[in-house]
Amino acid sequence: MKKNIIAMNASIMIGLGSILAAPSVYAESISNLEKQKESIQEKRSGVESNISETEKKIDNLQDKQMTAEDQIAALEAKIAESAKKIDAKNAEITQTKKEIEALKEEIKVLKERIAKRNEVLKERALSFQETGGDVNYLEVLFGSSSFGDLVDRVGAVATIAEADRDILKQHELDKKDLEEKQKAVETKLASLEVAKAELLEIQKQQKQQKQEKDALVKKLKQQTKKHEDEKMGLEEEKANLAAQEKAIKSAISLEHQRLAELEAARKKAAAEAKKRAEQEAAQAAAQAASQASQASETKKQSTSSGYSAKSNSSSPSSQSSSNVSQAPAVSSGTFTRPSAGYVSSTMGERWNKQHAGIDIAASGTVPVVAAADGVVSRSYFSSSYGNVVFVTHSIGGQQWTTVYAHLSSRQVGEGAVVAKGQQVGIMGNTGHSFGQHLHFELHKGPWNYSKSNAVNPLDYIPN
Repeated sequence: MKKNIIAMNASIMIGLGSILAAPSVYAESISNLEKQKESIQEKRSGVESNISETEKKIDNLQDKQMTAEDQIAALEAKIAESAKKIDAKNAEITQTKKEIEALKEEIKVLKERIAKRNEVLKERALSFQETGGDVNYLEVLFGSSSFGDLVDRVGAVATIAEADRDILKQHELDKKDLEEKQKAVETKLASLEVAKAELLEIQKQQKQQKQEKDALVKKLKQQTKKHEDEKMGLEEEKANLAAQEKAIKSAISLEHQRLAELEAARKKAAAEAKKRAEQEAAQAAAQAASQASQASETKKQSTSSGYSAKSNSSSPSSQSSSNVSQAPAVSSGTFTRPSAGYVSSTMGERWNKQHAGIDIAASGTVPVVAAADGVVSRSYFSSSYGNVVFVTHSIGGQQWTTVYAHLSSRQVGEGAVVAKGQQVGIMGNTGHSFGQHLHFELHKGPWNYSKSNAVNPLDYIPN
């Protein structure tokens, strides 16, 4: 009898021991979740710092861009001014060329006049040579018939001589005028051509400087766009970290709730065990007394009743899931396949970019399910991911993040607790996508913009 009571109490204590051991497991899980929350907070702080640094870079680039654009505007004004000056010089050159054409006509007239004078002077020179020069004039003088005729002849000779001197003088003046006019227009034209060449060189340098500034502005815009994209990615990473922190807090709250429920169950089980022990002890005492008075019935009572503890083994609960058309079967591993279909693209280099997950393609209405138990950290529409769901998981003290992108619709919202195999959306073709498929990512840790925590899903899910 005593042995049976000891065995019964030992059985009760084993059952209580299993219940008492559970809180430590939950406490360890809560500790791991707290560590994950602290890690996410540190990463958020780092991302915020990176956002601040990126904003400074963007501001600096925009300041440089504004300065360069101001310089371009100034250069454009100078180029326009140079163009006006060049146009003015061209007009002067055109006018000078017209003057040269007019001068050519004058020169032609002068040349004809000089040619005629040359003929007259040749005749004079020939006459002078044949008559011996002054003899001609003396013959004219001595051939006079009277004093009056002499006076007339002297006047005529003087007039002829004066006319010869005028012809020679005018001839020299015309030649000098011709030379001066030719030299003047040629000098003016050469000067204009030099000035125009200088202006064209200045304009060429200004245009080259503008091209350099245009190239600088283009480069600054590209750098600004790069940093703006980086900032957008960092802001998205910050939002995801905030959502993951919220999910972790939710998971911690759930663990505390489970721990409280477990503590209540433990107390209830302990009270029931104590009560049952007291009842069994009272029953044993009554049976012992009954054996003393009725020895003949002791064997019968001990055989029929016994004091062995009844073991209440609970049958394992089977997970029931509604059969959704084309939904994949839930596997027994850590992660289950997120959707039916074939793997159309694996993880790795694609289009000169890193493809951080796998693509699973199928036609029709294809359910997408959670790869493991977790909390929905984000559920929103992204320009790249389209309709996307992020789920945060805590498995064996390790944080994981799964991403389900390009969904046609989402069935869960942020903060929702999902079970492994629970539907989270429908496969689609939203965002930056070509054809219906599920883009699935698995990150060992939180999701980040660079996707440095991404691992190959095919190493973890059934093929």
